[in-house]
Amino acid sequence: MKSPNDPRHKAREKIIKELFSWEFNPQEIIKNKIVQKIISRIKTIDKIISQAAPEWPIKQINKIDLTILRLSVWELIIIKKEPAKVIIDEAIELAKTYGSEKSPAFINGVLGTIFKTYQNG
Repeated sequence: MKSPNDPRHKAREKIIKELFSWEFNPQEIIKNKIVQKIISRIKTIDKIISQAAPEWPIKQINKIDLTILRLSVWELIIIKKEPAKVIIDEAIELAKTYGSEKSPAFINGVLGTIFKTYQNG
């Protein structure tokens, strides 16, 4: 496991905190450029999540899980800078820290489905 002090981990934590806050206050001024970019693609990202977890409408997904998924989908499908395994592992670690007991398995399942879908086509 990576160190919780890893700069990339800290950056992701900061992003999910700001993105989570935005979820409850969409009029909030967002300063973080990455969060701005994620929000600008939120409809596309949410559609990808919905397709991977059709039994879980976006409105029913735990807000922190949704926030972690949004960041992960943005990294996995849109920017593609890190290996998929790194992104998924990081999302699971964030879910262990911020989510519920079931969050890591849920996030792993959704991201696994998304990865398989987009890897093959």
